[in-house]
Amino acid sequence: MEEVRDKVQVMDLSKNFGDLKVLENCNFSIRQGEFVCVVGPTGCGKTTFLNLLCCLIKPTSGKILIDGEEADPKKHNFSFVFQEPSAFPWLTVEQNMRYGLELKKAPKAYIDEQVEKVLNLMGMEDMRKKYPCELSVSAEQKIVIGRAFAMQPDLLLMDEPYGQMDIKSRFYLEDEVIRLWRELKSTVIFITHNIEEAVYLAERVLILTQKPANVKEEVTVGLPYPRNIADDGFMKIRKYVTDQIRWW
Repeated sequence: MEEVRDKVQVMDLSKNFGDLKVLENCNFSIRQGEFVCVVGPTGCGKTTFLNLLCCLIKPTSGKILIDGEEADPKKHNFSFVFQEPSAFPWLTVEQNMRYGLELKKAPKAYIDEQVEKVLNLMGMEDMRKKYPCELSVSAEQKIVIGRAFAMQPDLLLMDEPYGQMDIKSRFYLEDEVIRLWRELKSTVIFITHNIEEAVYLAERVLILTQKPANVKEEVTVGLPYPRNIADDGFMKIRKYVTDQIRWW
């Protein structure tokens, strides 16, 4: 049996903006191929936390290791999915999905294989020549999600990517993400304020405290996929995570 190793290690991570302490002494690790959701009180610093993990900003102190080495965008492959759809409007669906791999100068045969695999997994083969303006908002976000997974990143970071969508679209895209993650075995960190979404998606949920934020608790979900939000076990975990946030 293949040994499951830590992909990401975060040690004593802190971030200050002047006198404002946003994160303080965060410690956790994420296994290769794990899906982790991060929740916490509004304004606790979840997006700052994500920006640190993908090296968009530098920590005040502490370390982030990818495969045992300090995280470095020149060396490691990060993909980021933002809350707002960010497909390039001048590129077709297929061209959008090829973009990151072409930027990284991956071999053409590999790009062809990866893009075809993601288009098939997401059921977008018939949309490959369409432009984002010809699609619904949820379909446009599927382009962005597919583009991120096609990169086979060392770490895929998702910042509330369904925040602007209705419930039906959210559930649909959540199932798409689970399908891609399980097929492509990516390591995913997903930020959300929606506790039900976190329990629906994640193998493990990290609960952040109020500012200065650190990891208050790690909750292993341990439910099989696909998950039923009306299941007693699901509701019990959702209530537990909610209670850990509610009384701060």
